[in-house]
Amino acid sequence: MHLPRAAGHVVRDGSASDRRALVLVGRGIARASVRVTANSRLTIVVRGDRCSGAPRLVVGVDGARALSQRVSGRRWSVLTVPRTVTAATHRITLRLANPHRTRHCLRRLRADRLLFRAAPAAGTPSPPGSPAVTGRWVPAPRTTWQWQLTGSVDQSVDAQMFDIDLFDNSASVVTALHGRGRHVVCYVDAGTYEPGRPDSGTYPAAVLGKALPDWPGERWLDVRRLDALGPILESRLDLCKQKGFDAVEPDNIDAYANDSGFPLTADDQLRFNRFLADAAHARGLSIGLKNDLDQVAALQPSFDWALNEQCFQYDECDSLRPFALAGKAVFIAEYELEVGSFCPQAQAAGYMAMRKRLDLDAWRETCW
Repeated sequence: MHLPRAAGHVVRDGSASDRRALVLVGRGIARASVRVTANSRLTIVVRGDRCSGAPRLVVGVDGARALSQRVSGRRWSVLTVPRTVTAATHRITLRLANPHRTRHCLRRLRADRLLFRAAPAAGTPSPPGSPAVTGRWVPAPRTTWQWQLTGSVDQSVDAQMFDIDLFDNSASVVTALHGRGRHVVCYVDAGTYEPGRPDSGTYPAAVLGKALPDWPGERWLDVRRLDALGPILESRLDLCKQKGFDAVEPDNIDAYANDSGFPLTADDQLRFNRFLADAAHARGLSIGLKNDLDQVAALQPSFDWALNEQCFQYDECDSLRPFALAGKAVFIAEYELEVGSFCPQAQAAGYMAMRKRLDLDAWRETCW
């Protein structure tokens, strides 16, 4: 993006997706020429900076104002241009509409990235509260599901979505489930190292941290090291796509909140998790946010659905409300509670909950 001095500058920002953000300060205009390959909706990830004083962002498309909106607070927000951007090359502009000084300091705005998401076809508007149409399969809020990570997949289970292991299942299993009208999610361990996986030898020793209790040989990863981990994880997502999966469930993506052996921060985790979401979307896969409840509000815009373990047991399920309010599916597995103790609450909240065994075999008791 062309950024004249009058418009602002680029700074390091650990909470941004590429650890850099564009700071808009002044009355100049930042410009970019973008080729859009399909009719899309343009979204911009932005936040206030310092004494933000509710800065107003103005977005232009081909010289016409497409969006003018105030940005409140210093958390990343996702703003969506209401009109469809057609397939063509477009000139996109960003500017700060009210850059004057407040009582204490100069008002500024940070921009992380621009995203183009496939727009719905004409005449097929999305229902109120539903997430934007993206061209990839995304589970609806009331999707029935099965989660089986051990043993041969029991394909006779009555479920619309099957969440199964990437490496332990061949493309023929995915094809067979598709033949039954099911959608299939690949389970991928993203934030920890597992010995015995086909690619475990590609992990450098420097990225391996402390062991996980109760999981022999499994170790936390240094999620700051996307230079080393990015190619490995992208190869796993490539395999997920090649086998025909529709979506991905990345596990252990809350290392910063655990004793990982590394001085990880919340911003380190946000960057890593957004990298995973962007990499999945680039391959036409939807992606679920696994646990990481403390970052739900920040990550909900980047993830298509959520999957949680034991939020009813630990009284944490309200943290998942941002997904439900955005019209996105929430899947919950409990291991110790009886279904009668959590199903009524799950049904009232619109969550798809069930009881599973810890080894995640085919057995389940559902709330639907």
